[in-house]
Amino acid sequence: MLEAIAVSKQFNEKKAVDTVSLRVAPGDIYCLLGANGAGKTTLINLFLNFHPPTTGELRINGKDVVRHAQEVKRDLAYIPEQVMLYGVLSGLENLAYFAELGTGERQPLERLLGLLHDVGLAQDAALHRVSTYSKGMRQKVGIAIAVAKNAKALLLDEPTSGLDPKAANEFSLLLRRAAGEGCAVLTTTHDLFHAKQTASRIGIMRQGRLVAEMAAADVSHGELETLYLDYMSA
Repeated sequence: MLEAIAVSKQFNEKKAVDTVSLRVAPGDIYCLLGANGAGKTTLINLFLNFHPPTTGELRINGKDVVRHAQEVKRDLAYIPEQVMLYGVLSGLENLAYFAELGTGERQPLERLLGLLHDVGLAQDAALHRVSTYSKGMRQKVGIAIAVAKNAKALLLDEPTSGLDPKAANEFSLLLRRAAGEGCAVLTTTHDLFHAKQTASRIGIMRQGRLVAEMAAADVSHGELETLYLDYMSA
């Protein structure tokens, strides 16, 4: 579970996150919408303990991310907008390396190939250098790494930015699969269609504040767009 409790983050005179509270239960996919500078990435970085909160508390599986930093990392996987992998290694080699790093154990080859197959990366592609991969293929390796680590919480920052519609749809299916296995997923996006298609819950951030929350099933695409534009122009 991911939980932010009245969290604020101040950088000099700017309050990047302002008294935000949210909860993402196991099996939920929570999409955060908002313009650039709304505070979405800062909130992700607070969960990752890249910055300490100015006030409030962030928890992963009930553990404070600041006071229990090492324990929390075992339960957490992070996929940034650009997944950072070793270009000279193959997808399989990257997965083997990061899976062993995350679990402390060497994973059997059959399991690694099975994970890459499950995320839609063909075996011949898995053996090619990552430097030849598209962004969508890199994202698939990132999801495989998270699954190999048995992560209980998954954080993503603009994961579908730059993906074509087919790759974005495949990525949405992968997130749903991760959630279906009990992972709590928190992702940021500018893409209203991706949010509606993928999320179980949607939040809208504006100027550091969480100004709206809703179940994705409760709004249509058109209603979500109207609501979002209303908040952005307020």
